Amino acid sequence: MAAVGFIGLGNMGGPMAANLVRAGHSVRGFDLADAALTALATAGGSKATSVADAADGAEIVVTMLPAGRHVREVLTGADGVFARAAPGALLIDCSTIDVSTARDMAGQAEARGFVMLDAPVSGGVSGAAAGTLTFMVGGTEAAFGRAQPVLSAMGKTVVLAGDAGSGQAAKVCNNLILGISMLAVSEAFALADKLGLSAQALFDISKASSGQCWALTSYCPVPGPVPASPANRDYQAGFATALMLKDLTLATEAATASAAAGVLGEHARAAYARLAELGMGDKDFSVAARALLQGQLGR
Repeated sequence: MAAVGFIGLGNMGGPMAANLVRAGHSVRGFDLADAALTALATAGGSKATSVADAADGAEIVVTMLPAGRHVREVLTGADGVFARAAPGALLIDCSTIDVSTARDMAGQAEARGFVMLDAPVSGGVSGAAAGTLTFMVGGTEAAFGRAQPVLSAMGKTVVLAGDAGSGQAAKVCNNLILGISMLAVSEAFALADKLGLSAQALFDISKASSGQCWALTSYCPVPGPVPASPANRDYQAGFATALMLKDLTLATEAATASAAAGVLGEHARAAYARLAELGMGDKDFSVAARALLQGQLGR
């Protein structure tokens, strides 16, 4: 079992670190929030007093941070991970960040004798708690093999997507699909309502027809048809609108930077930006359906 430094113990990182403890790893974690540190200690991990303290001598360092600038600061700071981790340590960044930063950090890590993977996740807070996350991993096959015991303790599906940055590329492409498809499903339910067609009838028909998709059958955005969906809990976030906006911003920025063809990505990003402006940033991203039904989104 490994000595793991874990930096970023928020809604996702906290349960991920706890799962590493349960798998028998020695976890020393750091977060700016005292409550997050206490939760890790309760789970059997150790509190670190700083980034340096968490990384000091660690064989493996996992980061789960809000954005690329935070990852860069934690890794390259004067008393950061590059300065304090054990020689040859494996660095696993599970944050969702831009591809260019992920590739730059991997290059800097290699130049300093470290091994680094970008490994963003899908599965939300419930998946983090249950240890059923999907990891989309970018890096070498050798590093991927070395990381398998750690990633498998936190997730159910672990996929090597390609070289450095490929995990982040897979994440933004996947969430581009998800964000757009949720808006399409939500718009269809809003139209059905105007036409006098019940939500249950549309669901029953579409789930067995060409409109079938995950956003409909597993995460239905209107109350009723799928009891476990956030729509039946006043859109309590499984995946917050603000996070979908972040991911779609990363996707559209990547599309612009790479001159990729696009039709719907920017429209979807603008729709989630409007939801955030309306004060729904902390609600589940499927709240788009309610906003459409109430005439708050769209024309």
